[in-house]
Amino acid sequence: QVQLVESGGGLVQAGGSLRLSCTASGSIFSINYMGWYRQAPGKQRELVARIASGGSTTYADSVKGRFTISRVNAKNTVYLQMNSLKPEDTAVYYCNADIWTQEWVDYWGQGTQVTVSS
Repeated sequence: QVQLVESGGGLVQAGGSLRLSCTASGSIFSINYMGWYRQAPGKQRELVARIASGGSTTYADSVKGRFTISRVNAKNTVYLQMNSLKPEDTAVYYCNADIWTQEWVDYWGQGTQVTVSS
């Protein structure tokens, strides 16, 4: 069984920084994309950033220049460094990974709350 475990959420003032981590564990043969999504109250879940196994990255326009995604393949871990946080970044952040066990399956973490106060 595969699990994604997130950490690093919390409460921060506007302009501050947080770093999220997510580690995949279990019967993993290979991981393609790893990424972060977020969902604010009353809104749909949206992509924040994702990174391929080779290192290519994609960011939502709203976080470009402020957030940085990275990963350590040997640790099956993805990070999201969030700087210059704004109140509109407040949401539950979910880790996501495309993982090969006996087939490609999309896995999700349990979510971690990020709250940015003004």
